[in-house]
Amino acid sequence: MTLPVIAIDGPAGSGKSTTARAVADRLGVPFLETGALYRALTLAALDAGTELTGQRLVALARSSPVRFALTNEGVRPDVAGVDVSASIRADRVTRLVSQVSAIPEVRSWVNQLVRTLVAEFHAGVVLEGRDIGTVVFPDAVLKIFLTADPAARAERRLRQDAKLVDPAAIARETAALRARDDADSSRAVAPLRQAADAVVIDTSALTFEDQVECIVRYARNALEFTRPRG
Repeated sequence: MTLPVIAIDGPAGSGKSTTARAVADRLGVPFLETGALYRALTLAALDAGTELTGQRLVALARSSPVRFALTNEGVRPDVAGVDVSASIRADRVTRLVSQVSAIPEVRSWVNQLVRTLVAEFHAGVVLEGRDIGTVVFPDAVLKIFLTADPAARAERRLRQDAKLVDPAAIARETAALRARDDADSSRAVAPLRQAADAVVIDTSALTFEDQVECIVRYARNALEFTRPRG
């Protein structure tokens, strides 16, 4: 069955989260940043001093709990009833989240939670990640693969995090993103890859508004096919 899911995948720093959020706003549907769950679990593990193994992490996720909370403002990552939207962006979380997200048991837990939540959104939902269109929702009505030159992604990441933007900083961030790309693309479980039927959008030379408008056009056409007829 084709699901009313708009799946936006791509490498780190490609603008998936901000783009997906804007697309969801334009379409009037919820937005789920699946990576926020991995970050929230990483944060919870760091704070609790939990060993980074699948069994211990999943137990922590269920007991805390780590979850998506539905609010009047949308969907937010939550740990033990606390909004962690800001704290999951800390450098200490970023350094470990790839390791946590590569653990099969963790990915299975996240995917199950996300699929259960998405079943509630009959009018459509926008999700972003690295394997949404290939593993989590292979039957998504629309799959987008966002990409951009590593240097362009590095500069955007620095500006997004309100950090110093100069040639040295861009070079360091570019190297970090290349390493993240290699790790995400070569891991054994749910590697970063483009779905065969994905629409590829290179955002290196696009304005933010251009890339959002492009996806919104595709999405409106795609969601039209999932609506009941008659």
